[in-house]
Amino acid sequence: MIKVDKLIKSFHDGEKELVVLKELNLRVKGGEFISITGRSGSGKSTLLYQLGLLDHPNSGQILIDDIDVLALNPTERTRFRLQELGYIFQDYALLPEMNAEENVMLPLLMQGLTKRKARDMAVKALEKIGLGPKLDNLPSQLSGGEQQRVSIARAIAHDPKIIFADEPTANLDADTSQVVLDYFLELHREGQTIVMVTHEPEYARLTDRILLLSDGVIDDKEGIDGHKH
Repeated sequence: MIKVDKLIKSFHDGEKELVVLKELNLRVKGGEFISITGRSGSGKSTLLYQLGLLDHPNSGQILIDDIDVLALNPTERTRFRLQELGYIFQDYALLPEMNAEENVMLPLLMQGLTKRKARDMAVKALEKIGLGPKLDNLPSQLSGGEQQRVSIARAIAHDPKIIFADEPTANLDADTSQVVLDYFLELHREGQTIVMVTHEPEYARLTDRILLLSDGVIDDKEGIDGHKH
């Protein structure tokens, strides 16, 4: 599902160049649930942003479902992100003035779906994760765990090829984190491909493979050739 070769990403800090990803290689099979771990500042989120087309690397190749996504023009990249990928962030990234249903509908409307179709898909996704009674609630009227579940509903509503989750439990307590992970595991059992960045070893152990990002590369041969632990 994901094939990455010789990915390089660097940032400039004044005259200094900080190379975060150093000719990184990665393989992810369709239907896999993988976790990316590593010390703080190792580039985990940077890698996720490259894979999820939220940023552009300096060089290298990223194939998603055999599509050379770095060759897409900006309009094509935006369309690909909206239609094929789902995102879950640690800060939930919900619009405060929109209720749960509207937050899930927004990216569907951006795809060009009718309001009726978008609403039907949003309601279905929210009901799937147990938030059917909270459709009209604003984010401020929801707990942190409920807000994260809204973001999960937003990520899955359009049946994406891949879900990218960046520290999805970072702002949640242990019990709520487990609820969120249980939803991920349920999606995984249904065949969803999930790439999750986490610093929590107990959550990483729930995934098919744990990839350690160290010194700008995946420090795990199994992470490169696609074999399961």
